[in-house]
Amino acid sequence: MEPNICHAFIDGANLHKGVIELGWQLDYQRFRVWLEDKFNAINAYIFVGLIPAHKDLYASLQEMGYILVYKEVTYDGSGKVKGNCDAELVLKTVVDYYEKKFDRAIIVSSDGDYAGLVKFLKNKVALDSVISPNNQCSYLLRKLNVPLVYLDTQRKKLEYSAGKT
Repeated sequence: MEPNICHAFIDGANLHKGVIELGWQLDYQRFRVWLEDKFNAINAYIFVGLIPAHKDLYASLQEMGYILVYKEVTYDGSGKVKGNCDAELVLKTVVDYYEKKFDRAIIVSSDGDYAGLVKFLKNKVALDSVISPNNQCSYLLRKLNVPLVYLDTQRKKLEYSAGKT
């Protein structure tokens, strides 16, 4: 392994919903470039529920340089998609750590369910940053005293607008 390899592990639903709740739309191409420029993130994994109707979106994200990790979705009684990817993100990150595939990790989520993973990476001196898509980042993450970037602070650089890439 090359020294100082950084990988980003992205909770796709949390990223999408967090930015939308703030009233803007993320330019995923610019976000990928930003992850590479600012953090030297060689790989950026997006964990998403596999919904066949979104195949064009998935292809587009792959063309932008993301590595997609899919979870099979189920549907609740009202037809709402259920595809929580937390366990897959945690497992991939920990396996990659032990297989020495990265030196530093970025976790992209505001979800306190990742506090255990973040604490693990911090204790192993393998956490670069947590990037919070939402300005209401979980207290469980904030209290760990780790580098935390609120994505809204990068809105001017990363906001999608038609005709601007």
